[in-house]
Amino acid sequence: MDSHLTNCGPETTGNNSVCKIKPIGEIASIVSVLKAQGKRIIYCHGEFDLMHPAHIRHLTMARNEGDILVVTLSPDKYFEGGPGRPVFNQRLRAETLAALQCVDFVAVNEWPSIAECIRLLKPDVYVKSRDSVDSPGPIAEDVYDEEAALASVGGRIHYCEDFATSSTHLLNAYFDVFPPETSEYLQRFRQRFSANDVIGLLKSLANVRVLVVGDAILDEYFFCRPYGMASKSSIIAAQFLNEQIYLGGALAVANHVAGFCSNVHLVACLGEKESRKEFIEQHLKPNVSTRFLFRPDAPTLIKRRYVHSFLVTKLFEVSYFNDQPLAADLDAELCESLTKVIRDYDLVLVADFGHGFLSPKAIEIVCRMANYLAVNAQLNSINTGYNLITKYPRADYICIDEEEVRMACRDRYGPIEELVAKLSREMGTKLTTVTRSYRGSLTYHPDKGFVSVPVLSREVVDTMGAGDAYLSVTSPCACMGFPPEIIGFVGNAVGALAVRIIGNKESVEPPALFKFLDSLLR
Repeated sequence: MDSHLTNCGPETTGNNSVCKIKPIGEIASIVSVLKAQGKRIIYCHGEFDLMHPAHIRHLTMARNEGDILVVTLSPDKYFEGGPGRPVFNQRLRAETLAALQCVDFVAVNEWPSIAECIRLLKPDVYVKSRDSVDSPGPIAEDVYDEEAALASVGGRIHYCEDFATSSTHLLNAYFDVFPPETSEYLQRFRQRFSANDVIGLLKSLANVRVLVVGDAILDEYFFCRPYGMASKSSIIAAQFLNEQIYLGGALAVANHVAGFCSNVHLVACLGEKESRKEFIEQHLKPNVSTRFLFRPDAPTLIKRRYVHSFLVTKLFEVSYFNDQPLAADLDAELCESLTKVIRDYDLVLVADFGHGFLSPKAIEIVCRMANYLAVNAQLNSINTGYNLITKYPRADYICIDEEEVRMACRDRYGPIEELVAKLSREMGTKLTTVTRSYRGSLTYHPDKGFVSVPVLSREVVDTMGAGDAYLSVTSPCACMGFPPEIIGFVGNAVGALAVRIIGNKESVEPPALFKFLDSLLR
């Protein structure tokens, strides 16, 4: 908050709008004094991205519940209203709220949830809209945390029966948040599916048992400040700033899946030298069980990227790996492990990065024995031309990018739809998804044809890992037979969230995805 908004005295309430805006801690001290004087404190919270009549009515009704109304709003950094949001930054939203006569104090919440605000302010009554309780997914589940915080300070919740209108709905309808083709697509999609429809299907994934098989990768980001070319040699000079390590490859895939499916088992290979096993296990989710093999001739695969800290621009990469096939005894151990467990899982999800882990024999086992097989065979700078999806004789669902389709079909310029249909026939897939970068995605069902979904993001921090996130969440959807339209839509929504995350620093989690879907479909 700008300093000029916070240097008014605490004696003014309901008058000078600028003086109403204060840090949450300062307001907590003021309302503590007011409560001691017998004043009844009322609390409201919201995003307030576009002030409209329902907001004003809600706040007016709240003010009637007591003597002092304190309102907090979601900060820009935690705003979850969807792409291009907030339209108005936290400073403007705070000033708009403070201009209302019924509002006594305004603060920007400093935390992702409001439980800490409640504990600080100790309101007598927390007033919220009945519509917020009926919202899908975690929006309703947040009520439990709020109730616990209120109980700890002796407060209660009062629900207002407001007429149904939201900032998100108005902004989606009347503001150009998306390009025309995306807006038209969303309008058509809303006519067929609601947020409750999509979120309900995603919640049903919890009981899908998933076996993840693939290359374990550690992604190291070395953040630097480049200064330019050295004066005496043709080399870029840079200052090292800090290092961050994230789980990548099949490790990241397992974490993504584990947010939606409660039973996930991971089979992967680590290096016997510098295995980083302890670090990996610490950063895998608790519901991911593991079977690690250890190859004595290599470290755990590390991809170290030197990154310009400004805009997360990658400068170059150094990899530590051995992509030779596994030794015969280790390959036999892998095949035995797969054979023992593979039938116990509804879905086998293969994340094949082409680094020597999956032999022809292991591929034969997963193709023959998997109850439902989802595969991504990725092309990258190390394996280009050698890791084609066609090395899998069968797959129920494949999720690859356009270049991987063209490479597999040995056709650089042909119509992508014809190539996808051809690849699907050859591999006998039930569903095929092609991710196409800024052109969105294409999902193909042999009987239902093609579904094209545009990009649903407007903010891109880092594209690395977005395809893995797409694969991870759409694979159990495909296994459960969700409609292709929903799979493509969910996949692009997952991708929109993933590109906001640096590398695989975080997984795409159900609460964030549910809120994003809700914002898109209002």
